[in-house]
Amino acid sequence: MSDSITAYHDRERDRQDKFVQSVKEKFEQRSQTGIRKYNSTLEREDLDFLDWLNHLQEELMDASLYIEKLKEISLQLNK
Repeated sequence: MSDSITAYHDRERDRQDKFVQSVKEKFEQRSQTGIRKYNSTLEREDLDFLDWLNHLQEELMDASLYIEKLKEISLQLNK
């Protein structure tokens, strides 16, 4: 790779959004945790469309519970 191309890539890497990078790292960590826990990736083929929708629904239901808990904490902190 030429020096100018290397320099360009170095500049682009330096301009990365720290929040995007943080989320990318968390995705990678979560993926590795899932692989260790379930010995599988999202590339698995044993689930059909409805199975995937059910998984998504369960995750969103969990998220709704987390929101409710955080709302309660916020109310307690703002008393």
